[in-house]
Amino acid sequence: MKNLDDTFRSEAKKAAEIMRKGGIILYPTDTIWGIGCDATNEEAVQRIFRLKERADSKSMLVLTDSEAKLQGLMDEVPEMAWDLIELTNKPLTIIYPAAKGVAPSLIAEDGTLGIRVTREPFSTELCRLMRVPVVSTSANKSGQPAAQTYAQIAPEIIEGVDYVVECRRQEKGGQPSAIIRLGTKGEVEVLRQ
Repeated sequence: MKNLDDTFRSEAKKAAEIMRKGGIILYPTDTIWGIGCDATNEEAVQRIFRLKERADSKSMLVLTDSEAKLQGLMDEVPEMAWDLIELTNKPLTIIYPAAKGVAPSLIAEDGTLGIRVTREPFSTELCRLMRVPVVSTSANKSGQPAAQTYAQIAPEIIEGVDYVVECRRQEKGGQPSAIIRLGTKGEVEVLRQ
């Protein structure tokens, strides 16, 4: 029998292969189950918008596996972000100004992008293998409650993706992340604690 680390690696490798080909996946994250794709692939991003029946004007966040990779997603990482990332003890999504380096429809009309540096083993490995940010949006139709467990995910969501990760299906998920918006002049706005 494979140990947990081997299973995580094998599943992350399969999921990354699907996403590199433009596919979308259902996967466990550092918060709740998410729908994901290569965040630089506009066509894959649009498939997620359609699956979720989500308005294009409502952007989705992305995951990355390291603080170093933030540099490529904006011209300058606000100084406050480093402190927030270092000090947080729970998943934290930061909405950054002047985003770049992802599919255009992920960037909000005001130029912002929500990014979370994940520390959860599976999503970290997935991001490491992809080498680009990974979309992470809740595994539900827009306006419906987020699924806390795999069992709560609607069949049409499961059927609408190209791959469903085998890991952590029996676990109860966490809570959605905290969300903080950073402004270009050092403003900080807490949107969700």
